[in-house]
Amino acid sequence: MTIKELRQLSKVELQRLLQEMRETLRELRFKTARRELKDVREVRDHKKTIARILTMLKEESVKK
Repeated sequence: MTIKELRQLSKVELQRLLQEMRETLRELRFKTARRELKDVREVRDHKKTIARILTMLKEESVKK
């Protein structure tokens, strides 16, 4: 997801998405360890999306 897409989401939606992304990242790591994952780039993309979400949540908390 891009920053523009994330900015349109509410705080609750961002937290829900963060939880989903972390769970998916966990599954991807297990698949990587078992050598079942074909596209290793997915792990990097998920990490970046998680970082973007955390940044958005931090920005919202600082604004208040």
